[in-house]
Amino acid sequence: MPRRALIVIDVQNEYFSGKLPIEYPPVEQSLPNIVQSMKVARESGIPVVVVQHDTPAGAPVFAVGSDGWQLHPQVAALGADLVINKKLASSFAGTGLAQWLADKQVDTLTIAGYMTHNCNASTIIEAAHMGLAVEYLADASGSLPYENAAGRATAEEIHRIFSVVFHSNFAAVTTTREWADAVGANQALAKDNIYLSNARARQLA
Repeated sequence: MPRRALIVIDVQNEYFSGKLPIEYPPVEQSLPNIVQSMKVARESGIPVVVVQHDTPAGAPVFAVGSDGWQLHPQVAALGADLVINKKLASSFAGTGLAQWLADKQVDTLTIAGYMTHNCNASTIIEAAHMGLAVEYLADASGSLPYENAAGRATAEEIHRIFSVVFHSNFAAVTTTREWADAVGANQALAKDNIYLSNARARQLA
């Protein structure tokens, strides 16, 4: 049976009413799923870690003490077993998260929150490299669009592509409902692998 912890990453006002509005999936879908995952974890005895991103006062986004930096009220109201503040993308970087998980003998991380392609991706990949099993709640997370010198990508493209890559190697990508069912049954969720993910795509091509 997996020994899970739920990691709720950066569900802060910046992504709702601030300068970095999440577009896909829309927050009207992802936020209720984040809240539901926290309730399921609490009811099932799964520890909940809430992560909050910090930037210096005066920064354009996530400035400590600003409204955008604050946790979304629905997440803040539910509380957590551990709240950690970070300055880099990964929830492990410069925090005591790894030791806290080891002390609790956690072997499986469930990831929800924002953003799919940045803080979630960094946390997922680092957790996988540490030997932890990882589950990713794709409907309890989200992305925003980018355009820079390398090109342009929509929020849907970024979220979908990162989710496909996660499931091919780093994390079992699932929905909040499927995860809740697995929690209730004390079952692990399986990821795919690179070889089969590529073989299917080649056959379709």
